[in-house]
Amino acid sequence: MTAYAIAHLHRPTINEDVLRYIEEIQATMDPFGGRFLVHGKEVEVLEGPFPGTVVVIGFPDVERARAWYASEAYQAILPLRTDHIPGTAFLVEGVPADYDATGRASALREAAGL
Repeated sequence: MTAYAIAHLHRPTINEDVLRYIEEIQATMDPFGGRFLVHGKEVEVLEGPFPGTVVVIGFPDVERARAWYASEAYQAILPLRTDHIPGTAFLVEGVPADYDATGRASALREAAGL
């Protein structure tokens, strides 16, 4: 199942460290099948506050996403970003192509006794 590494970068600022991070991140993702799905785009906020921007990287599965994040290569460059840009990063597994939200609603309804 496809997995995603998502970062909400609150106040992105560009400096030499951040530029180096951007220049080097692709090489850390390649061995794990990672590819940018959203990067450097303006966020159109529809509901609630959302300062900053978002980055989405897709991986073939959550195991490879975890392995990329924990990799020596990525950990070596990570402070270039985190020392300068506050934010939140997380991994999340996707849903299959035939996913139907009504099944999830039914499971939630049953679990809640509704």
